[in-house]
Amino acid sequence: MISRLLFAVSLAVAALPAVASDTMPALKVTTVDGKPFDLAAQRGKWVIVNYWATWCAPCIKEMPDISAFVSSRKDVTAIGLAFEDTDPKEVKAFLAKHAVAYPIAQLDPTEPPKDFGEPKGLPTTFLIAPDGHLAKRFVGGVDGKKLGDAIAAGK
Repeated sequence: MISRLLFAVSLAVAALPAVASDTMPALKVTTVDGKPFDLAAQRGKWVIVNYWATWCAPCIKEMPDISAFVSSRKDVTAIGLAFEDTDPKEVKAFLAKHAVAYPIAQLDPTEPPKDFGEPKGLPTTFLIAPDGHLAKRFVGGVDGKKLGDAIAAGK
């Protein structure tokens, strides 16, 4: 009986899709200051991928917290993705008033990054682990405590 159960379990496990720990979601963007950002180049660090918009009050509220968190940790980096259809000059003007400690790229909302898709709401934040897997997705505002707790849980 036990051998049949073990055999059934081994068949079930073999049928599960393989999840490679080295499959990092792809994200290659150009930041508003013209620099390339490649998520794959961030391997070895925790990466915060934050969808936001200039008109989103919770997004604006969380930006200083994300900046402070990124600045306080050498093992964390971030990319902000301005998910709105507006003139890039407006995004740059917004950032002049709301400076952040991480790069920002502006996305075309009609063509979201394939591996992240269109956010269900703003802000939406993805936490990518150093080995490349998606550790956590947050819909709604985040702060240093939520990010720190998620990193501690993912270690």
